[in-house]
Amino acid sequence: MAGLVLRDIATHRDGLRAPFPKNLSKNLSGRMISRLTRRAKYLLIHFEEKGREDILVIHLGMSGRMTVIQKDMPYTHQKHDHMTMTMEGGAKIVFNDPRRFGMVMLLKEADLLTHPSFKSLGPEPLPECFDGKLLQERLKGRKTPIKLALLDQRVVAGVGNIYDCEALYEAGIDPRRAASDISLARLSSLAAAIREVLRRSIEAGGSSLKDYRKADGKLGYFQHSFKVYGREGKACPKALASDKKKHIIQKITQGGRSTFYCPNCQT
Repeated sequence: MAGLVLRDIATHRDGLRAPFPKNLSKNLSGRMISRLTRRAKYLLIHFEEKGREDILVIHLGMSGRMTVIQKDMPYTHQKHDHMTMTMEGGAKIVFNDPRRFGMVMLLKEADLLTHPSFKSLGPEPLPECFDGKLLQERLKGRKTPIKLALLDQRVVAGVGNIYDCEALYEAGIDPRRAASDISLARLSSLAAAIREVLRRSIEAGGSSLKDYRKADGKLGYFQHSFKVYGREGKACPKALASDKKKHIIQKITQGGRSTFYCPNCQT
C-alpha cells in the first residue's frame, strides 16, 4: 500500500465497535498512502497531501483480519467483510471481522497525542529503550499481580495474554507476584524476554488459535512454539527427563483471563 494511490474505500455496514467515519471515500479516495506505522495494536495508514496528513486507524479487535487480494485473484465477498480498500492497480485489502469488535477511525496526526485511544498508552515493548528500569518506573506502587499489570496498556502497549504468559515463563517470574515487589534485575530479564518473545512471534507470522490470519490469508505458526500457553498438565520444556513430574504446567484464572505457568521454574 505504501507509495500507492487509494482508488476507493467502501464500507459494507454502519460500523463495528463504533460507527465508521463519515465520508471515508470522499476524504481518502484518490490520495497517496505515504507509509504504514503502528502504535500498540493499532494499524496507522498515513495519507499525506500538501502538508496535510490524515491517518486511517484500524484495530482488529478480537477476531478481525486484513487480507490482501491481488489483482485478478478470484475472490467472493464474505459475510463478515466490512470494509474494502481498492488500490490503484487493482489490488484489494479487505477488513473481515466476525465478532465486530474491531474499530476504524480517521484522525489527524496531532490527534495521536490527545485521542482517548492513544493518550494513555504506555511505551512500546520492542525498542531497546524498553528495559528493566523503565518497566520498574511503570510498575511503581502497583500491588496487582505482574501478569495483570503487563496486560494494562498504560504500563506497556500491546503485550497480550499469550505473550504475557510466555515472557513471564522465559524470565522465570511467578505470574502471581506483586508487580512492585519484583527486583530491578528480574524486571530487566522480563523486559528482554518480552522483546524476544514478540520478535520470535513476528518472525513466525503471529499466533493463529482461532480467527487470526496473515495478510495473505495463511496461518501464523508461533502457536507451535508455545512453552506454557495452552499446555496445562504437560511437562515444562526446562524439565529434565528425571524431573518431569515436578515441572507440570498449571492453569489459573487471573482477571478473567487464563494464565499458564510452571510453579517449579517461576518464582
